[in-house]
Amino acid sequence: MVTGAGGQLGVDLCRLLESDERVRAWAGFTRAELDITDPARIRAVVCDQARPAKIQGGLVVVNTAAWTDVDGAESDETGAYAVNATAPAHLAAACAEVGATLVHVSTDYVFDGTADKPYETHHPTAPRSAYGRTKLAGEQAVLALCPSSYVVRTAWVYGASGHNFVRTIARLARERDTLAVVDDQRGSPTWSVDLAAGLIDLVAAGAGSGLYHCTGGGDTTWFGFARAIVSELGMDPEKVRPTTTDAFPRPAPRPAYSVLSSRSWTDAGLRPLRPWRDALAAAFAESGDVLRA
Repeated sequence: MVTGAGGQLGVDLCRLLESDERVRAWAGFTRAELDITDPARIRAVVCDQARPAKIQGGLVVVNTAAWTDVDGAESDETGAYAVNATAPAHLAAACAEVGATLVHVSTDYVFDGTADKPYETHHPTAPRSAYGRTKLAGEQAVLALCPSSYVVRTAWVYGASGHNFVRTIARLARERDTLAVVDDQRGSPTWSVDLAAGLIDLVAAGAGSGLYHCTGGGDTTWFGFARAIVSELGMDPEKVRPTTTDAFPRPAPRPAYSVLSSRSWTDAGLRPLRPWRDALAAAFAESGDVLRA
């Protein structure tokens, strides 16, 4: 069962589930079909999905729904908390009641972004934004309420659906002669298709429940990422110019360093996601027309 099935990760996850021989049946719910802030509705749907799943071997719920408007959360932390913290708590309670496994997707924003080496899962959390605080509260609720749960932190996700950095840069590259992109924030771009496949592998492998980090391999800055995108568009990457975070003040502080260690992933016997640059090339090969649109 997939919540947030209309989002960029949810769309790719549902598409992969459709063709994965390890999955006997699946159901995806968009925001319009399932309001995850409604506890009674959540419980009813999870219980309904669990009944036939018990016959087939068990229910796995993957929560890809989230409030992802980082700046918007600064002005409406209550609203963000309802989606990012309270709703996952309701899902976790319902999953625990029926014995289902919950996979909850979280973020690098739970850290303060001041590190100089990749964050491990055990690294102390210290979110600096409303978005980060609400996502951390969601993690804590899931792990406390549902023992058989996975919390998977990721970062810099992009895909063919929804709004993301790749599609924004592709649009701006057509509209402008030059682009100024920050070169003092570092992270790991993550293609939603690769992340979706990783989530399926995590459950199929029977890895122990708990915290995991899963991002594209390697790291870069937003400036480096933008130049790679422009190259994939067949344009001159020199049109992308470096700038600083201070030149683009935003309501929510951005982490200067968002690189997540894959140690938890590989220690569980899972194959790490491919290098981010290879994934970007694959994303354009598969969905170039949509990414450019």
